Amino acid sequence: MTMQIHEIQRIHETHETHETHQTHQTHQTHQIEPTGVPGAVPGAVPAKDRILTGDRPTGPLHLGHYFGTLQNRVRLQNEGMDLFLVIPDYQVLTDRDVADRLAEHVEGLVLDYLAAGVDPSRATIFTHSAIPALNQLLLPFLSLVSVAELGRNPTVKDEIAHSRQAAVSGLMFTYPAHQAADILFCKANLVPVGKDQEPHLELTRTIARRFNERYGPVFPEPRTLLSEAPLLLGTDGTKMSKSRGNSLAIRASSDETARLIRGAKTDAVRRISYDPEGRPEVSNLVLLTALCQGRSPYEVAAEVGDAGAAGLKAAATEAVNTHFAPLRARRAEYAQDLSYVRELLREGNARAGEVADRTLAEVRDAMGMRR
Repeated sequence: MTMQIHEIQRIHETHETHETHQTHQTHQTHQIEPTGVPGAVPGAVPAKDRILTGDRPTGPLHLGHYFGTLQNRVRLQNEGMDLFLVIPDYQVLTDRDVADRLAEHVEGLVLDYLAAGVDPSRATIFTHSAIPALNQLLLPFLSLVSVAELGRNPTVKDEIAHSRQAAVSGLMFTYPAHQAADILFCKANLVPVGKDQEPHLELTRTIARRFNERYGPVFPEPRTLLSEAPLLLGTDGTKMSKSRGNSLAIRASSDETARLIRGAKTDAVRRISYDPEGRPEVSNLVLLTALCQGRSPYEVAAEVGDAGAAGLKAAATEAVNTHFAPLRARRAEYAQDLSYVRELLREGNARAGEVADRTLAEVRDAMGMRR
């Protein structure tokens, strides 16, 4: 049964009311790094800016994604930013031999986006494999960087360390240049990233600058939009990651949430405190509870007190399930009509394709190539 337009609008309106309340409680600030100036300085994002961000379709988004990036994407969209959301499906193959269940994972990402409040009438959601002109930009971009520059990218080194492949593919080394194509095809000038992704964006700026110097001004040098959102650890105490099997999915059921939190790593000290350096695993559960409740982690720790790890895990479970119940309900409602999700992707791919075609035409003209 096809989801009707008025029903879709109702879902978004209901969500925006909920998001306004949550943003009031847990509002996160950003820092914008100006082009060519090291270090981030505080600043508001002007409405004319275009933002590019996205997620590899390797599985469901987790709580780290939500509090780290997804929540802020929705806020930026609602503030009037021009938001492009790329689902880089080719890049799934950077660290694995086969892209298992790719179509399912792509649709799952779109469901997560919609449930979180991304509005397809105000954001462009697309898969980069569906945009030929975007991928063609990779060729001139690779001519602007050396093999050594690609190889010493620290993010690439980390991805290689956790790769599922017996040998590192050429696609892994070209990953930063491909990401530059994802960003520059639409001339995005602001990119929300975590600290671990800054080297990629620096290479994107290098590619844009070298192209402009060699062929003439075509690309902006995108600025870093640093979020002050805290880093959530996985259930094993290391970085939360889909590939490491230590994440808690946004879409998880209440029972699954309880099971995963029960198994989360803590320590032997009974009294709960918030000490990210000294007690990272315990502090991670305290922080998760605080984020879901819009409270200070120190307040949460004091409230749990001598209830120990069991009391903390019970509090975290209740906080997560309460906070994400409306989002999970919206996701389930959207999942009843996957034809709507596929239509959104077709429309987003068409819009992104038009933008990419125009950019590629500019690139070919600048390089003196006949069309």
